[in-house]
Amino acid sequence: MTSARDPTSSPHLSRYRKKRDFLITPEPAASTAPPSSADGPLGFVVQKHWAGRLHYDFRLELDGVLLSWAVPKGPCYDPKEKRLAVHVEDHPVDYADFEGTIPPRQYGAGTVLVWDRGTWEPVGDPQAGMKAGKLLFRLHGEKLAGLWELVRITKPEDRQDQWMLFKKRDAWARPLADYDVIKALPDSVIEKPLGLVEAREPKAPKPARSGDPQIDLGAAMPAPLPAKLEPQRATLASSLPTSGDWITEAKLDGYRLLARIDKGRVRLFTSGGHDWTRKLVSLAAEVEKLPVSSAWLDGEIVVLKDGLPHFGALQDAMDGAAADQDIVFFLFDLPYCDGKDLRNVPLWARRARLAELLEGAGERIRFSQDFEAPAAQIFDAAAELGLEGLMLKQRGARYESGRTQTWLKAKCRLRQELVICGFTARGGQAGEVGSLLLGYYADGALRDAGSVGTGWDARTARNLWTRVAPLEVDAAPYDVAAARPRRWSRRAAGREHWVRPELVAEIEFADWTTDGLIRQASFKGLRVDKPARSVVREGGKTEAPSLSPALKITHPERVVDPSTGVTKADLVRYYESVGPWMLPHLKARPLAMVRAPTGIAGELFFQKHGERTGMPGLTVHDRALWPKHPPLLSVDTMDALLSAAQMNTVEFHTWNSTVRWLDKPDRVIFDLDPGEGVKWGHVQEAALLVHTLLSELGLQAWLKTSGGKGLHVVVPLAPRLGYEPVKAFSQAFVRHLAKAIPERFSATSGAANRVGKVYVDFLRNGMGQTTIAAFSARVRPGLGVSMPVSWEQLAELKSGSQWTVQTAREYLSFQSQDPWAQYGSAAQSLASAIKRLK
Repeated sequence: MTSARDPTSSPHLSRYRKKRDFLITPEPAASTAPPSSADGPLGFVVQKHWAGRLHYDFRLELDGVLLSWAVPKGPCYDPKEKRLAVHVEDHPVDYADFEGTIPPRQYGAGTVLVWDRGTWEPVGDPQAGMKAGKLLFRLHGEKLAGLWELVRITKPEDRQDQWMLFKKRDAWARPLADYDVIKALPDSVIEKPLGLVEAREPKAPKPARSGDPQIDLGAAMPAPLPAKLEPQRATLASSLPTSGDWITEAKLDGYRLLARIDKGRVRLFTSGGHDWTRKLVSLAAEVEKLPVSSAWLDGEIVVLKDGLPHFGALQDAMDGAAADQDIVFFLFDLPYCDGKDLRNVPLWARRARLAELLEGAGERIRFSQDFEAPAAQIFDAAAELGLEGLMLKQRGARYESGRTQTWLKAKCRLRQELVICGFTARGGQAGEVGSLLLGYYADGALRDAGSVGTGWDARTARNLWTRVAPLEVDAAPYDVAAARPRRWSRRAAGREHWVRPELVAEIEFADWTTDGLIRQASFKGLRVDKPARSVVREGGKTEAPSLSPALKITHPERVVDPSTGVTKADLVRYYESVGPWMLPHLKARPLAMVRAPTGIAGELFFQKHGERTGMPGLTVHDRALWPKHPPLLSVDTMDALLSAAQMNTVEFHTWNSTVRWLDKPDRVIFDLDPGEGVKWGHVQEAALLVHTLLSELGLQAWLKTSGGKGLHVVVPLAPRLGYEPVKAFSQAFVRHLAKAIPERFSATSGAANRVGKVYVDFLRNGMGQTTIAAFSARVRPGLGVSMPVSWEQLAELKSGSQWTVQTAREYLSFQSQDPWAQYGSAAQSLASAIKRLK
């Protein structure tokens, strides 16, 4: 943002300073630096502020300060919605980047995040508009765009300076019933950048595409050639985007490479900054032929076999086993060119300029083509061809170093780098590797990821031996070892050779097991461009959306909860918004659903089986999975979740085991259900006592609200024991609690047995029993939500239904850390705890 005058000259910044103690609050003090004299666009920011209650701070840069309004309900694209905006003290321009927590007893105490940001254009004289109480302007943000107006509605002598903020009618205006931007996009644009909404969803004719004659490089800045450049990286997408304007390219199976051209001389760098020019001398010579004096070029090197990238062939070429003349450099971006920094230029224009540079470049230097067909069709075609996946990039995005949300990678197959932690010999004889033992890093700890024993021939097996044998050490390098199947211990125990975790392998595999091991793995090659410490576990395959039209909500106006007025549309949108958080708790788990066709005040019914689902997308499992019972159901995808919500499902209850290990639970749950007369403080105390006893037994536990009256304490397990011993442990645990503290706990069900006590329900740990899933709503007035929380939050909780369908997603937008982040890697054994409890 630019400043037109010294901000300390504003009389209103003195009000800002007087309200704050800058020795305590992390908010920026009013700047005393000289103002910038450069002309430039005026900035705006909308900050989401939870200070006792939620509101939005709308700020426009003018005359070196941020004019500020508090908007309780936030902006809305519907011109009919006039939103109250209370004019407050000016803020320093530095405040536009502020995110954080203002401490208690400070002015505005609470949490602040940057909900939207961008530039604004006044229509007419803005100083005169402020004085007259009528300010018309255009916004160019990541969420807000188009023409808006602020109008004063109070008199000068009134105590509060109240205005109204509303959308003017233009191409961006949308009815609130169709689109609520506050609910649809609740998160921080610093934590999750979106790029300009005008680039994602243009309302005017689109700028020229790659190869078209008109290329807009207006945002290019004269600048010296950067000595180094960290590349932009893509975020793994769990599903293909269904809206916005995206450039779609094939995900190439090779090594990321950047070329730096300085006065015609070329140096080639890996994504990690290693200089590979000497390894690729002939390729560097080809790049030098391009008609450019200085540049940074971004791309991927591959070797093609039958027209498709082949990672093994690339590795052979890098090792000298094949001619490096076969290496092809596919270029897809141009961050710098001939004295101009292009990183703020929209992607489409950078690529158009790159395509011009590459005209007539030859077979070894090629442009990475994009495809005009819908992403879902391209995704299906890529899968049929055996490609790794797709790259999807927002068409108007700037080039940003590091991992971003404006570049996405969509995987047709599960594939990632893993660290080599050990090996076995083929046939027990030295000289050839029979299998590789693998790992990855999580929170600085090296974790067991399983093994791979296919994907190489005899020559590769010998080559691997020469690479790994010199690294051998005496003990396994894992900080966290996973529980391996018994067949592994029979096959490999005592024959493992452990190594220093320095080498990285590219692995393709079918899935991750519940124990955190890869399944049906195949070796693709070594990654000499990736340091071992950078290897982390990635997500799963990308879900391609159906090519049918977007889900239509039937009877969206139907009231689901009469006590709050929440409609079916509200409930479906809630499940859509929490889907990324909720699906890991649903995927591959048999479930029961509570459906409410006429709302929660009407008739409710459970559905556990798949004879007549009427819900497209749900997985109906084979009867053989649970003999003598009807087919089980699971919700494994976003489409399935929304399909269930569309069919009036309110509650989702899941088994304690997954489909893979149906008869072996991977968790034990203690449901703390308060009886009549129990105060909430006693429920909190009960949860703390349960946690303490579990800790004494050597078991880690996680906490979540039930969405109703109580709390759930969840203990993750390695799926080794059957349901009977797990249920017996939970029963013994509860009886021990009731015997040790009878005035607080009851181990007997029934209302009469728990008056004034907390009943800890162990019956949910039996075969076929279910518990409400995390993030599921409840069929109770208010539609409470089961919310995962940290143990540190326990004392702050007000009830088991503290969050509802109306408030849960807003709460999540303020959370920077997942309190259950370590849950998935904490599979534990009950053996020791069972012995100690006896």
